[in-house]
Amino acid sequence: MGRIVGGFATSHVLFDPAGAAEQAERVFAGMMAIRGQIRRLAPDVLIVASSDHLNNFTLKHQVTLAVGVADSFVPLGDMGIPQDSFRGHRAFAEAFARSAATDGFDLVQVEEVRPDHGLMLTKLIADPHGHVPTVPVFINSAMPIPPSPARAFRLGEALKAMVERDRPQGERVVVVAGGGLSHWLRVPSEIKVADKFDRHILTELTEGRARTFAQIDNPTLRAETGNGGLEVASWLFMTGALPEGARGEVVYYEAIEQWESGMGGVAFHV
Repeated sequence: MGRIVGGFATSHVLFDPAGAAEQAERVFAGMMAIRGQIRRLAPDVLIVASSDHLNNFTLKHQVTLAVGVADSFVPLGDMGIPQDSFRGHRAFAEAFARSAATDGFDLVQVEEVRPDHGLMLTKLIADPHGHVPTVPVFINSAMPIPPSPARAFRLGEALKAMVERDRPQGERVVVVAGGGLSHWLRVPSEIKVADKFDRHILTELTEGRARTFAQIDNPTLRAETGNGGLEVASWLFMTGALPEGARGEVVYYEAIEQWESGMGGVAFHV
């Protein structure tokens, strides 16, 4: 049987540090700390989960949950991210889609997908040189009816079950989630960063109460953290893949008003 040996989550944007240089440095240092921890775990497979930003999955085809099943992927290249291809893991991804179907998830399998910054910045934080085969999982919170936090958490549980039941003995899997925390995208709002609620999320997840927190509904989460805060669903997918009640650490958190974002990262070793 395989084993999930770690779970991580991080915000997936970096902006001009002007006016927030010290905070930006701490965010970058936190991202590099997450990279170092992942490297030390020596994973055989990376699962990177994030929302797409209406680049691959649009209102024409409103896909909420998908998994990349190609042998390799070429990034979209938005936000200046290099368009260097990276290895996928077709066998793992297809096995996850088949296994998840028995748990009530119809994961859309996608081959000709070009991951945007949501997934790619997360991937570059975790594995900048593309050494580890990677399975992209898209939890598309930008859809009109986004996956609920509870459903994202249960999908993580389905991943954990598959890894432990079906994967080769000794295979080491790390799950990395990208997105969040609070931010409002192209909507009128007087709130720039929901510092207090961001910290509430970080506490609930790292103190082992992710399952309970996942019972929050999307309207409440949107009201508290903005429409961009719905990306926390990817974080809940990651925690769902960990042992029940797993505890972690807050690696970094900065409420950066100049970026209109709550920037955070967490780490779990299991």
